[in-house]
Parts: sequence; C-alpha cells; structure tokens
Amino acid sequence: MKDNEGGKIITIVTSLLAAFTGLYSTYAGSKSPLEHFTRAAAKELGPRGISVNNVAPGPMDTPFFYPVESSEAVAYHKSQSMNGKLTNIQDIVPIVKFLASDGWWITGQTIFANGGYTTR
Repeated sequence: MKDNEGGKIITIVTSLLAAFTGLYSTYAGSKSPLEHFTRAAAKELGPRGISVNNVAPGPMDTPFFYPVESSEAVAYHKSQSMNGKLTNIQDIVPIVKFLASDGWWITGQTIFANGGYTTR
C-alpha cells in the first residue's frame, strides 16, 4: 500500500441535521454540507482504501452547551433521549474508535448516535 492510501476520515457533526427545529439554523446549517462532502469523498477516496464518515451526537453534556441554553431548553433536550440524559463524550468515543478500526467497511455515512433524540 502506498503512503497516501488507507485511512479514515471521521467528522463530528450534529443530530440537528435530522431535526425539524428552529433556533439552530446557523449551527446545523454550518454542519450540513459535511454530509454531502462525506458521501462524495467516500466515493472518491474509497479506491485508495480510505473510509469517510460523520458521527452525529445529540446535544452533549459539555461546557459548550450550557451557556447558550435556558434551563427549560436543557430539560427539553434531556427529555428527548431514551434515558433522559444528554449525550456524553464517553458515548461517542467507542463509535469513533470502531470506525477508525474494525468499522473500516462503513463509509459515506452519517451515524446518529444520540439516544433516540432524532431519527431519519
């Protein structure tokens, strides 16, 4: 295999790509082109053994989330997951590890890892 062959490109996007909601147009809109880029890159880079995927967490329990949300919004987002919690970084890491190793055959996908927050 040549030096520029084989590998993984994994992008973190947002589950808001599958949501019908207001107030997040700029955030979700800035991530939405990645779905097309991912599909196109997967086709273009596949022959070189490179897989390309997105992982789309639901609202995450991080310091980035809380300053921009009201307590009512936080409660709503928590209520939309199957366990009444926000996504944790620890929920996403195993998925990224899998895509970077044994999941090499998965390509051109957006994986919604969000506890049921959104579906397509």
